[in-house]
Amino acid sequence: MKKFMNGADTFVAESLDGFVRAHDGLVMFGPGRKFIRRTHLKKGKVAVISGGGAGHEPMHVGFVGHGMLDAACTGHVFTSPTPDQVLAAIEACDTGAGTLLVVKNYDGDVMNFEMAAELAQAGGRSVDMVFVNDDVATEAAPRSTGRRGVAGTLVVEKIIGAAAESGMPLETLKRLGEKTVAAIRSKGVAIGGATVPGGVSATFALGPDEMEMGVGIHGEPGRARSAFQNAETIAGLLADDVIRALVAERGRDVLLFVNGFGSTPASELYLMYGAMRKRVEASDLVVARSLVGSYVTSLDMAGLSVTLAVLDATGCEFWDAPVLTPSLRWGH
Repeated sequence: MKKFMNGADTFVAESLDGFVRAHDGLVMFGPGRKFIRRTHLKKGKVAVISGGGAGHEPMHVGFVGHGMLDAACTGHVFTSPTPDQVLAAIEACDTGAGTLLVVKNYDGDVMNFEMAAELAQAGGRSVDMVFVNDDVATEAAPRSTGRRGVAGTLVVEKIIGAAAESGMPLETLKRLGEKTVAAIRSKGVAIGGATVPGGVSATFALGPDEMEMGVGIHGEPGRARSAFQNAETIAGLLADDVIRALVAERGRDVLLFVNGFGSTPASELYLMYGAMRKRVEASDLVVARSLVGSYVTSLDMAGLSVTLAVLDATGCEFWDAPVLTPSLRWGH
């Protein structure tokens, strides 16, 4: 498959190099280029660190900066960063108040971040973790270790990042993170698979009249293949599953986040946002905050996901708080 690259083996490193050069006022490489960190660390603030495989950009590196992440570790395409990358980020970004790791619920990520946390704790550092598991498509999947962490990770990183910026201590920050995770649900749909650098075909193939419901962000096929439908029907299918899993009381404020997987034009994302908003409001939920765009991608997958997050007054406050990162910024 054709890609703008020099080689599959250098794809991630060269992409990260270009990213840092493009945003050198906000971010920089850590020692050994093992991670990307914000240029200026804040003394006495809990460090918030996340990461994952390449291919999801702008997540996670695009969310490094004031009001969000202190550092992000990037592995090979769709592959978890190694424990030594995460440990290096902890050691570099801990300014005295400890570190909170935000981890998507995938086996590789969980194992490697837990190992790094244990090594850091053995060295006398205060480290805790929050696991994101918002994907309703894997609620009761066979051989599953629970719901996957997908686009809702952005919401968790934004709210935790703002709370950490305000001076919230590690123990309280972890509780806020767990509360935030519990109030988020997502589901994705695709009409075409992702093409991995160096690969010869897409991760899954669909006929001209087919779609996949419940796809993941690592190019995984969906939980069900069905006939392609119009936007209103697709929005209804997604909304019904996400709202049912959210178990939110009527009248609650929610964030509605429509996220593109890489190849879906903004015009289609906004069209789907409009269709989704009608379905959400028809369920007596109040769309108090919105986000639309390709923020948690799966390389060039043609598809999108819908995320709903219940927001209380604290959640709204930290969502609205100033943020200045390469890919998310407001209030400055």
